[in-house]
Amino acid sequence: MPLSIEEVQAQLSADEALVLLLDTPEWKPTPEETFIWVVSKTNMRWVRSDLGTKALTREVAALRCGLDETAWADDRAATCTELGATSGDGLRFDQSRAYALYKALFGEVDELLQGKHLLIVPSGSLTQLPFQVLLTAPPRGDDYRSAPWLIRRNAITVLPAVSSLKALRRVARPSAATKPMVGFGNPLLDGDPAARPWEAEWANLARDKQVCSRASPQHVARVSKRRGLARMPMRGKHADLEHLRSQAPLHDTADELCTVASGLKVSVDDILLGAKASEAAIKTMSDRGMLANYRIVHFATHGTLAGELEGTSEPGLILTPPAQQSDIDDGFLSASEVAALKLDADWVILSACNTAAGNSDKAEALSGLARAFFYGGARALLVSHWAVNSEATVHLVTSAVGAIACDKALGRAEALRRAMLGMIDKGEVHEAHPAYWAPFIVVGEGAAR
Repeated sequence: MPLSIEEVQAQLSADEALVLLLDTPEWKPTPEETFIWVVSKTNMRWVRSDLGTKALTREVAALRCGLDETAWADDRAATCTELGATSGDGLRFDQSRAYALYKALFGEVDELLQGKHLLIVPSGSLTQLPFQVLLTAPPRGDDYRSAPWLIRRNAITVLPAVSSLKALRRVARPSAATKPMVGFGNPLLDGDPAARPWEAEWANLARDKQVCSRASPQHVARVSKRRGLARMPMRGKHADLEHLRSQAPLHDTADELCTVASGLKVSVDDILLGAKASEAAIKTMSDRGMLANYRIVHFATHGTLAGELEGTSEPGLILTPPAQQSDIDDGFLSASEVAALKLDADWVILSACNTAAGNSDKAEALSGLARAFFYGGARALLVSHWAVNSEATVHLVTSAVGAIACDKALGRAEALRRAMLGMIDKGEVHEAHPAYWAPFIVVGEGAAR
């Protein structure tokens, strides 16, 4: 149910501002345009931008060409080139374009956003943009470390809809879970060695990394990255088993989860890797009430967008394929199955590519896996916009979660903001590039409540 301005303001703290963006296509005789509403505790303003659906789609796609390596894969490279993006020795993020987009969307309401925790409700192509990469002032050359990123000034949370603000805060309560984290990752996949010979070695590495070392955290691999999937057929009501098995092995996700577990002092028994990272294991834990014992639930695996599996419109997560498929376990945890889980998590971490995306080009913002986890009982999610660098993921997750553990009054969005700034200002030189620090967004309840 839509909320009135007064109802929204009643939910907001003095340091918060809700930002609703609604883009429109060209409906003659009216032009394309985008409407921006900003609501704070004591103020409200709406403005319009000349950028409409087509223009925003173009600008977001161009910015993502400087963030996501997969945007240059296959025939998509031509699209990036047409949009004026450049590659070469690594991705080149267009800071001038990011500043121009900030001015077009927020230039007239900039003073209302100063120092606020932004609760952003995006629409259309803006659901594919992590707003932290926008610049609030003209860029200072090509240096990423000194750039005036929006994240320097504002903590940012994304909401699926304005109505979700009231829904989340009405039911918000501290988690009763007693254990810190459970993790699922490194599904046992064979890859496609005929087409990609290196994946045979990756599959062997994945099978060697099914248990975290109790002595010390694993070294985080730099080689492999999660990436988009080839279109996956369905056989009846199940995902095609052979196609599931042919996806790229993810041995680096074992290193990622084990290192996160070490940083958060999580028992290695709570990190389920390889054969243990199955759909049946997750559903069994949920049915027995065990999954609700964890404050953080971390998935490190392939994420699929809606439409990437023929025969279903649902997004989902790929887990270790079973020897024989059943309704309990076909190797693919779909959004509807996620919604049926019994969780009591302060947040769910989805370090899988594209888990922030919606169900389709015309879908309501963040109507994919993120929404499904809310139905399952998560208060907030940390989700990714593109294929994630595992080493960067470890830094962001351990820094953000560790900061909250030290300061209970710190909100999730502010904790993530500090983790990002730590990587920009104090990380390796290459980590100042937004491809490393900017893929994640907080969705849901980002404040400390």
